[in-house]
Amino acid sequence: MAAPAEITLKDLSGQWVMNKTLSDDTDAVLILQGIGWWTRKAIGLATVTLHTKQYIEDGITHIDIDQTATGGVKGTTELRALNWEESSHNDHVFGNIKGRSRWSTFQEIDDSFLKEGWLEGDEEKAGPEGEKHIESLAVNEEKGWNARQIWGFAMVDGKRYYVRRVVVTKGAEVLKVRLVYDFYKK
Repeated sequence: MAAPAEITLKDLSGQWVMNKTLSDDTDAVLILQGIGWWTRKAIGLATVTLHTKQYIEDGITHIDIDQTATGGVKGTTELRALNWEESSHNDHVFGNIKGRSRWSTFQEIDDSFLKEGWLEGDEEKAGPEGEKHIESLAVNEEKGWNARQIWGFAMVDGKRYYVRRVVVTKGAEVLKVRLVYDFYKK
């Protein structure tokens, strides 16, 4: 289901299901990130649900996401504080990750793919300075890749969806995917 108008980046709390029909194929990106064949095939066959909790603590927006796959299989966990401070965690799918997240006005984004196709109306303002997007950077030094994401809302096939645009870089190789999520429930 498309995202209701009242759901914005001010509060993503709820359940979001990846729409495989509207999302780009992620297999090449997963290969670049060093994910094995069996795991990639399982991810490709599964329906991925994001269980999202957004809250403010000490003036900083936090977004905690537990991913599950079809049948309740545990996926990755994303614990994001939108303060652009680096945090590290070991992810059972992606390995040792250093990451940071923040509200974004595309201040350091050069890639046009990350900046295009977003809803930019005043109703999308969500951050403390009226930002309409979230930026995330994840780095796996051991496997030599980094992934920069922009989150926001976009019109896809005439409907409003929560979308992540992702650019993964490893050496000279750069891959780009758009992930589209259906709103399931609050």
